[in-house]
Amino acid sequence: MQFHRFENSAALNSNFAKRLIDLLEAGIAERGHAYLAVSGGRTPQALFSHLAGTELPWSKVTITLADDRWLAPDAKDSNERLVKSVLLQDKASAAHFISLVTTDERAEDGADAINKRLAVIPTFDAVILGMGEDGHTASLFPCSQELAEGLTIAQDALAVNPTTAPYQRMSLSKQRLLNTRHLFLHLVGAGKLPVLNQAVAGDDVMQMPIRAFLHHPCVDIQVMFASE
Repeated sequence: MQFHRFENSAALNSNFAKRLIDLLEAGIAERGHAYLAVSGGRTPQALFSHLAGTELPWSKVTITLADDRWLAPDAKDSNERLVKSVLLQDKASAAHFISLVTTDERAEDGADAINKRLAVIPTFDAVILGMGEDGHTASLFPCSQELAEGLTIAQDALAVNPTTAPYQRMSLSKQRLLNTRHLFLHLVGAGKLPVLNQAVAGDDVMQMPIRAFLHHPCVDIQVMFASE
């Protein structure tokens, strides 16, 4: 783990956006296309705005989500809605997007279709994770019966039914999230630091799933943190 602390979120987002653009440019130059997985919520919105206004051959970039709530794509709490309304704007509107939802009523019923969509993605150039106060990341919740499956399965995505958060979810698995050239954990807020410290200090991944990424022996996760 490498910990990067910034004076404020504006400095973090400016630096982080540049790093991501450099990685995407390198992916396009070396392999003809770049792949990025992002997280939803409030934390990445300013970062998304930075990226959206940056020059890049966005038509050669494919973006998907680390997880999404099982909602219509235009629903208020949909991560897809956030990505489309903030990130896939301006110059970045030319990027390709792979959705993690279908029209099936239950997430379990749409899992096969989602896995077929994700099968076209090779190794990500970058994955951006978030972290909840309970130590969850993506939709790998410590409260869910599906956690052990999400931490061990070889398939790309799975349906998750958290008991301490609303909505069914579709989440990328640990293996799919780790299949990346660069892994980031994006944290904003003073309250995130004690949670991170608790996660670093222990090794029970079932208690705090983010530990599976912080302590992975082969992946050097980059923690991007600002207290405000």
